[in-house]
Amino acid sequence: MTLSILFVCMGNICRSPLAEGIFRHLVSEAGLTGRFTVDSAGTGGWHEGEPPDRRSIATAQRHGINIAAQRARRIRPTDFSNFELILAMDRDNLATLGKIAPPTVNIRLFGDAALGTGEDIPDPYYGGPDGFELVYTRLLTGCSTLLETLGVERASCSGNTSSVR
Repeated sequence: MTLSILFVCMGNICRSPLAEGIFRHLVSEAGLTGRFTVDSAGTGGWHEGEPPDRRSIATAQRHGINIAAQRARRIRPTDFSNFELILAMDRDNLATLGKIAPPTVNIRLFGDAALGTGEDIPDPYYGGPDGFELVYTRLLTGCSTLLETLGVERASCSGNTSSVR
C-alpha cells in the first residue's frame, strides 16, 4: 500500500521542496521508498519550472540531502485526487487550498499534522541563511514525527519474529 503526500507552500521554491526532500530522505533511510509517493507544489505559479531557491538547496546539501533536481510547479486540480494527504506550510496557503479544493480532500496544516503545535512554518525567502536553517529544523522534526505517526515504523517491524505481541 502506498501513501501519497503533497507538501505545499506559496512558490514551491523554499519550504515545500525542503519538506519533500527531507521526507524522501527519511523514507529512503527507513527502507520504505516503495510505500510513499511524495511531491511538492506551490499555490502560486511565479517560479514554475525553476529549481528550489539556492539557499534551500544549500541548506539541504549541508544536511546530506540533494534537492537541486526538483522543479517548482503550481498545484493542479488533479493533485486533489492524486494525493491522500496535502500539507500546507502555513495558514495562508491552507486557506488558499481550502478555496480551490473539493470538500472531501484531506488538507492539513503541517504544524498540526506533523508537529502537533499548530504553528506556521515561516517563509524564509526574505531573510538570511539562519531562517532557512530554522525552517529545515522544524521540517525535519515534523517529517520525522509524520513518518512515525503514519505507523510506518511499526509496519516495517512487522516482519520481525522476535517482537512481542
